[in-house]
Amino acid sequence: RIADDRSLRYREVRRIAYFDVGGRLLLESTEETRWSDVKLEKNKAKQTPLKHSAALHEEAKDFCFLASLIPSLQREIMLQNKANPTINKSTGLPRKRFYRARAHSNPLSDSHFPVPLSPSHVDYSLHYPQLFPSSDRSDGSKKIEFADIGCGFGGLLISLSTLFPETLMIGMELRDKVTEYVKERILGLRVANPGQYQNVSVVRTNSMKYIPNYFEKGQLSKMFFLFPDPHFKEKNHRRRVISPHLLDEYAYVLKVGGIIYTITDVEELGEWMKSCLQNHPMFEPLSETELDADPVVKLLSTATEEGQKVARNGGQTFQAVYRRIKPASQENS
Repeated sequence: RIADDRSLRYREVRRIAYFDVGGRLLLESTEETRWSDVKLEKNKAKQTPLKHSAALHEEAKDFCFLASLIPSLQREIMLQNKANPTINKSTGLPRKRFYRARAHSNPLSDSHFPVPLSPSHVDYSLHYPQLFPSSDRSDGSKKIEFADIGCGFGGLLISLSTLFPETLMIGMELRDKVTEYVKERILGLRVANPGQYQNVSVVRTNSMKYIPNYFEKGQLSKMFFLFPDPHFKEKNHRRRVISPHLLDEYAYVLKVGGIIYTITDVEELGEWMKSCLQNHPMFEPLSETELDADPVVKLLSTATEEGQKVARNGGQTFQAVYRRIKPASQENS
């Protein structure tokens, strides 16, 4: 602390602080200290203003030997130690308003994110750390069985996690902010409910391009396509997540008997998805009895944020639920 224009009295090597390029405090450690006097020229002392941590970082480069924490830096550290404003203090879950994004993204555009070379390269320890402490997996270990394509804010995943606690599931979302929200939501639920929600995760990826990079042949037992982008214009129908050529890929990763669930509040899109599934040789519709007995069907319109919005507005939904089967040619051979 500057006593007058001629001297500065401080604790030498009192604290070592490391900052990132944004000026945020990363690490600090306290060392043994001793008092020293440093004589400063009168004019130099007057030209020593309090500085923001980012300015201190620029001067100190990789690390700073701080004589004492100036008031502005102390206030910044106190703010950083407080709860993240994007996290709800009472629930520990992320606040959705900080993660808003456009309703849909162009699946045909090139996005930059890591993609595994093959399903064997998917690191389960990053998604399910409690179940897979190591990245090494044996062939007999659990594999992902449920995939929520375009999972949005993760409402269905959270409901399925407790309904099927022994089943690994993952959400696949293209929008980065939304993916980050789901990650924070899952982490918050794991902290608030020890032992639960360890079987659910999310990944940012383009499922229209990279489904075979994540799942082996016949690996999945359920796939979900809830309230996808309708892409109304005829020229954009090729962007629809349900299409004849994409159903070939979905049939590849679904095991025989696996189920594909679709729902939308757009009647034309509902008819499109139903027609694509009906005309594909490797899918057949579930009967009304099977639909009534399936607990997942009830979640399609209630578990997701889009479904809840449609219900609040008194809208109508159109669903199509189909089972993966062997084509007739294979059954006869």
